[in-house]
Amino acid sequence: MAQIPVLVASAIILHLLWRLVRNYLVKSPLDVIPGPPSGSIIGGNMYQMFEHNSWDFHDHLILTYGPVAKIHSFFGAKWLNVYDPKALHSIFLKDQDNYYQGEEAVTSVRLSIGPGLLGTHGAQHKKQRKMLNPVFSGAQMRNLTPLFYDVVGKLRVAIETRVKEGPRDVDVVGWMGRTALELVGQGGLGYSFDPLIAESRDEFAEAVKAFVPAFTDYPWIRFVTPYLSYFGPAWFRRFLLDLVPIKGIQRLKQIVDTIQRRSEEIYRAKKAAIEKGDIDLLNAVGEGKDVMSVLLRENVKASIEDRLSDEEVLAQMGTFIVAGVDTTSNALSRILHLLSQNQDIQDQLRAELHAAQEQYGKDIPYDELGALPYLDAVCRETLRLWTPVNLSSRQATTDTVLPLSQPLHCTDGTVLTEVPIPKGTMFFLNLRACNTWKELWGEDAQEWKPERWLKPLPKAVEDAHIPGIYANLVTFISGGHSCIGFKFSQLEMKVVLSTLVSNFKFELSDKPIFWNFAGIAYPTTSHESSRPEMTLKVSLASR
Repeated sequence: MAQIPVLVASAIILHLLWRLVRNYLVKSPLDVIPGPPSGSIIGGNMYQMFEHNSWDFHDHLILTYGPVAKIHSFFGAKWLNVYDPKALHSIFLKDQDNYYQGEEAVTSVRLSIGPGLLGTHGAQHKKQRKMLNPVFSGAQMRNLTPLFYDVVGKLRVAIETRVKEGPRDVDVVGWMGRTALELVGQGGLGYSFDPLIAESRDEFAEAVKAFVPAFTDYPWIRFVTPYLSYFGPAWFRRFLLDLVPIKGIQRLKQIVDTIQRRSEEIYRAKKAAIEKGDIDLLNAVGEGKDVMSVLLRENVKASIEDRLSDEEVLAQMGTFIVAGVDTTSNALSRILHLLSQNQDIQDQLRAELHAAQEQYGKDIPYDELGALPYLDAVCRETLRLWTPVNLSSRQATTDTVLPLSQPLHCTDGTVLTEVPIPKGTMFFLNLRACNTWKELWGEDAQEWKPERWLKPLPKAVEDAHIPGIYANLVTFISGGHSCIGFKFSQLEMKVVLSTLVSNFKFELSDKPIFWNFAGIAYPTTSHESSRPEMTLKVSLASR
């Protein structure tokens, strides 16, 4: 038995060496695509793409090589960095069945949080999507609005307690993380992680907060997960994992175990309550209006062929948490950072919020909140310029052709209007690059200007048919793998901002703020640190 892992490891090493030789010696139609030189024989451009301060490399990649460029991945694999709108439309929408997230992405997500929306593709993904779409409807978000205001009201009290005697430095990203987790907890799972008004420690909450940073510290994990199945059954792979002498990997294992264990406890309790007639849910957090409770009720009513398994439903809980907490909390932190740098915009937003509160009350209703033009403009502009997730990955499932909106000048002198794509080709779909492309958005595309949304968008944007479900942006992408919870996220952001900006003034503190390039961009006090932190000076706002 002990020889099996050695034999498997040897086979994997030989396979990787074969890939290295094949990728460097076998000709590919992608060879003539322009792009930066490889950073190393083994790692290609991957370190340059994903180290914490890789913004300059990405800007160089975008500005120098344009909307379609070749980059080098591990072991000489040739990938494409794409932000051409016509190409994105093909990948996300028109020809979406020719692509999926890729074996590495799907396998790593499936192993860590289960076969939910982020860990499935094809027929299984479509089945889950069909069940989940109604759960995230506008009507459901309207039902959640009072709950959201209740949670954010506790955040307001917590900050007010700290600044009532005068301006004070506050770790804003910490508070945004706690709030987003509680909103996803109560609104998504019907579970309270954090009372907000007091310091608290919850094992589940701590694990959730640590999940994304733990994975960010080991980006190579996703590239090795496809090989894990070769090491035998799950129990044996777990035995081998326990032997790995890397402290961070053991910590990551504990985080995943904690999330899965507590998620299952919550799920079993909810399922039992629904089977007993929902009586317990009416007295629970969220009163049974949370996404998971609604999903469970709908799943029970669904036909056998449409019904999701317990494993699939349970996996959605991890998906809600992983996809919904850091993305929204870091987007909110980015907005507050930008407002601190632009006091005139902050004042204008506060004036709009005060006027709305005088008309509708302290808690602006769902429809009226969504209709506030300047609040909406601030959110859209931030999600345009600084999308929390900069890159989305895809892999071609078949030989196909990628159409382009403008000719591509290749290194051999040829000019392409479409690119032949071999089966297995991997893509980085550069969301921020498309959102900030000057040819579409104008010369001020790299500037944060909320007012651009208060007038008609450039004709080039309208004509490009950008494949997005939100505001002509690819921030939430489009097609069968678009962000199903974007309305949930939008409601979170607007409830938090309407409460905080109307009550507090945010200014820069003496502490530096650096935004790190990662799976989800996050702030620290230096690029050497991996601890999320963003300190702003907060004071009571005058009416």
